[in-house]
Amino acid sequence: MVQVRVIGVARDTEQQHVILLKPVDEPAAEGRMLPVWIGEQEATSILVAVQGAQTPRPLAHDLMAQMIHELEAEVDRVEVTRLEEGTYFAEITLFTPHGMRVIDARPSDAIALASRTHTPIWVADDVLEIAGVEDTVSEPAADEEQLDEFRRFLDDVDPEDFEA
Repeated sequence: MVQVRVIGVARDTEQQHVILLKPVDEPAAEGRMLPVWIGEQEATSILVAVQGAQTPRPLAHDLMAQMIHELEAEVDRVEVTRLEEGTYFAEITLFTPHGMRVIDARPSDAIALASRTHTPIWVADDVLEIAGVEDTVSEPAADEEQLDEFRRFLDDVDPEDFEA
C-alpha cells in the first residue's frame, strides 16, 4: 500500500470529474499520480472538504462523519484496494466500540469521508502500478479568484441541485 494525498479535482477532455491522488512522499510534477473518475456531487463534496469550505446544510459525507462520531467510532484509514474492468473499489476501516470493522465503499465516498475526518488514504501498489500516470502537472495553487467563485457557488446552491 502507498499512502496518497488529494492534489486536486479536475475534468477530463469529456468534462468528467477526476480526483487526482499522489503518493505523499513524491514531490509535485514528479513521479506518479492516480486519476479516479467520480461523479459531480462527489467532486463537489471532496472540494468542500479539501478547501475547508462551510455549507449551509451538511452534505451526505458530513452526515456520515457525524454519524461515525456519534456512534463513538473512528475512521482509521481509507484504502483504494483494487481495479476491476475499469472500476475502482475501496474500503473504509473503522475502529468501533465493538472492534475493527471494514466497510466496502466507492472510492469517491471513501475519499470524501477521509477528507472530512483527516484520515490517511492508501492505494494498493498494483492499482497505482496499473492505473497510475506520470505527474507532469504541478499541484494547483488555490488562487483567490477560484476560491471566490467556489464560495459563490456554495452560497447559491440548493439541495434540489443535487437530485438525480
